[in-house]
Amino acid sequence: MMKFSYLSLLVFLFLFSCRSPKKNEVTQSRTTGETSILVDESFAQVLDAQIQVFSVEYPNATVKSILENENKIMPLFLNRKIKAAVLSRMLTDKEQKNYTSKGIIVYTDRFAIDGIALITNKENADSTINSQDIISILKGENPKGINLVFDNPHSSTLRYFKDLAKIKDLPNKHIFTLQNSNEVIKYIASHQNYVGVIGVNWLYNNEKSIQAQLLKIKTMAVKNSDDKEYYKPTQENLISGRYPFLRNIYILNAEGNGNLGTGFANWLCSPRGQLIVLKSGLAPHKLNPRELNIKTNK
Repeated sequence: MMKFSYLSLLVFLFLFSCRSPKKNEVTQSRTTGETSILVDESFAQVLDAQIQVFSVEYPNATVKSILENENKIMPLFLNRKIKAAVLSRMLTDKEQKNYTSKGIIVYTDRFAIDGIALITNKENADSTINSQDIISILKGENPKGINLVFDNPHSSTLRYFKDLAKIKDLPNKHIFTLQNSNEVIKYIASHQNYVGVIGVNWLYNNEKSIQAQLLKIKTMAVKNSDDKEYYKPTQENLISGRYPFLRNIYILNAEGNGNLGTGFANWLCSPRGQLIVLKSGLAPHKLNPRELNIKTNK
């Protein structure tokens, strides 16, 4: 009887040691562990800033961003290879059914508002443009002969304007696509009579490698057809909604287990995360009121 009990004790201790967490293993939670997030490359800068501060606040958390254009992000997200994504759109009904049919909830939160800036060479006389002119170019009607340059043929920026113009295919003339936003800036800096189309976040939080080119371009002011005023994509005009070309930035989270992906999504919408959005030059989802403590001398 004693022999059996001793053997059972050895087996129990062996199994317990196998199940015990490794010494350096990080527990998965909302503020610890590792996670990856697909990020529309248009929003790379604002996400980098968020991740840097989040990592300082929670040193046992590692958030990795995977930068791609929108067309490459969606298949990875829908196949659940990566369970979180930062995009400028929500899921379509068809995409949503891909999850609901499997009993999976996708949480979608807007955490910022971006603008799409129109830039041109500083030597160009025109510094203003009508929003309807852009739509007309996309429809193949271009009496002014304006040439548009987009960041990528599969980017969310181009998709935004195709949706706005209600077209599926681009005209054969006056529309050009490159590889990324930096290439658009460089192209506009060295070519007159072209209008570049890039996200405001990229324009205001750019890399040092294109500082010289930025001095050779200017941001155009835009007006809607039914408006009398022209507006530049300043933070004030993004927050007020006066600038015509606005788009929401969402984080889509299909993690389902409430771990680090959920924690980071909550962070983006928290007062701290919203402050980082504000500092980046974009419009936060929610402006938190500032409380003032007024002291009186008695």
